Amino acid sequence: MDLEFKIKRFNELSIVELYELLQLRSEVFVVEQNCVYQDIDGKDEKALHVLGYYESNLAAYSRLFDKGYYFDESSIGRVVVSPKYRDKKFGHELMKVSIRAISDFYGEETITISAQEYLQKFYEAHGFVKISEMYLEDDIPHIRMKKG
Repeated sequence: MDLEFKIKRFNELSIVELYELLQLRSEVFVVEQNCVYQDIDGKDEKALHVLGYYESNLAAYSRLFDKGYYFDESSIGRVVVSPKYRDKKFGHELMKVSIRAISDFYGEETITISAQEYLQKFYEAHGFVKISEMYLEDDIPHIRMKKG
């Protein structure tokens, strides 16, 4: 029941892959979370994209940045699992692959994230620790967390 992962730079994404990842992000971050915000933020071109497929369907996704682009440290963002597959705990696989990709592609071990506050324990399970108080990002409670 493992995911099949692809890690690609923006210019390596096919049109279908780009459509799938934007569709998944919109489904969860805009529609499910009822949050009107600019998901297409001009940063995708600088990111590595981690796509996790289950039975040929995009089930999980994240985007990664090298240090100095988003935060002083490398970062992982737009972490999302399709609602259809949340019962399979793919988020943990996605984070393991994303953390390893930061090391493999950027040679970095220190990672900072802006995490939705309710997911604090999920990220703690992957070695992240809370380093800020709660703040609102797009009207959703977030905390900054760091690993390494």
